Amino acid sequence: MLKLFEYNWQVRQDWFAWCQDVSEEELLKKRTGGIGGILHTLFHVVDVEYSWLCGLQGKPEFTEPFESYASLPKVIDLAARFHEEVHPFVQSWTDEMELKTLADVSPKGEPVTFKYGEIMRHVIAHEIHHMGQLSVWSREIGKVPVTANFIRRGLY
Repeated sequence: MLKLFEYNWQVRQDWFAWCQDVSEEELLKKRTGGIGGILHTLFHVVDVEYSWLCGLQGKPEFTEPFESYASLPKVIDLAARFHEEVHPFVQSWTDEMELKTLADVSPKGEPVTFKYGEIMRHVIAHEIHHMGQLSVWSREIGKVPVTANFIRRGLY
């Protein structure tokens, strides 16, 4: 599991670097699909990862709006701050944690429970999904997307 988080963190950093050569207008532009635009999507994956992993640790989730972080430096800083908090939790993952349960409330207000392992894999898949959206949008603006390759990243 740690290797997939490390992969996502590397790809996220690659996207942040990719964004350096894109105008703020393009980063903030509303796009078809997803939750908004390029920068909003990067903010969203950082927020979702942090909020779910905080939930697993019994900490409050992040609730601030994108509008408070609507610049590349602010999203990068937020990601770095959150990474410092979630990295130790991900590194300490054990097989015994897989089947622990987290009680939550559905969007309809109904009680639901999730296995910790299910949430961890959801967080991984969620980010990979959104990186695919970024790849499509990058081509729309005439830029080569960040590679999604797992190999050649030095993870093993």
